[in-house]
Amino acid sequence: MEDIKQKEENMVENQVDINETSDEQIIQNANYTYEERDEYQVIAVRFKTAGKKYFFDPRDLDLKIGDKVLVETVRGIEFGEVVSGIKTVSKAEVFLPIKPIIRKATEEDIQRYQQNKAEEPHIIEVCQELVEKNELPMKLLGCEYTFDRTKLIIYFSAENRIDFRQLVKDLAAVFRTRIELRQVGVRDAAKYIGGLGPCGRILCCTTFLGNFDSVSIKMAKNQNLSLNPQKISGACGKLLCCLKYEAEFYDEIAKIMPKVGEIIMTPDGEGKVYGVNALLDLVKVVLTESNAVRSYKLHEIQRKNIVNDDNDIVDEELLELIEE
Repeated sequence: MEDIKQKEENMVENQVDINETSDEQIIQNANYTYEERDEYQVIAVRFKTAGKKYFFDPRDLDLKIGDKVLVETVRGIEFGEVVSGIKTVSKAEVFLPIKPIIRKATEEDIQRYQQNKAEEPHIIEVCQELVEKNELPMKLLGCEYTFDRTKLIIYFSAENRIDFRQLVKDLAAVFRTRIELRQVGVRDAAKYIGGLGPCGRILCCTTFLGNFDSVSIKMAKNQNLSLNPQKISGACGKLLCCLKYEAEFYDEIAKIMPKVGEIIMTPDGEGKVYGVNALLDLVKVVLTESNAVRSYKLHEIQRKNIVNDDNDIVDEELLELIEE
């Protein structure tokens, strides 16, 4: 308890100092006027290593990729990293109104950000104690301060909805700032926890994947993968995100490759397609006359008819993997 009280005193001192700086930044930025138009000059900023990119108005600042900046968001003043050069985007590609970059981060700003990050393990430790005290069935994943420390956001996962009103009160009493508890899905939970995928590499979502695209069973079928749920599901229990990476290629190649079971003509006579290899551009055929199995390049065969496999039955266990 003494450690927590000491932490409270330190955090109150930091809160005053940071709020003063934030007010000065907002006053300096008060002359910025937003104009609605068809195209905007923007720059992309990311707040986490594998987080989403957000567009901001660079104004007349000299910024390059890798620069640390301070921006104003709906959550308050945030510390981010520039991940793109200045580019022109249409009105439909951005969320209006576009907020401006406040300024390039100073050494003092970077130290303050690092201080906020250094406190996160202690925050999780205190929060875990309060979760156990309130007997809540939730798993803590991570936390973060906004740069100006006006809000503390705590991420957690749970099977059902949680009544955490008392927990919020307890946390507010300890950290003396606004508390936001945010429940995330299984994909985001895996992103926070991390791990290795079936390929042996670190999970895509923890290294570079900013957005989760929808993935379907059809993508696995088009790529001739085993429809075993254990082989095509990731650490989160959902379909592998990497099924999406080559889906467009397989969709295009499927329009010209014959289907398994299709009757085709080969240089050695009529045959039935036994298998296809889209990457090698090969078609494996069982010849009708000799019953021999041979492989041919796509340009060596002639298609006679097309087999429609849209009515194939999908196992119910596979359907459960589809993201809602």
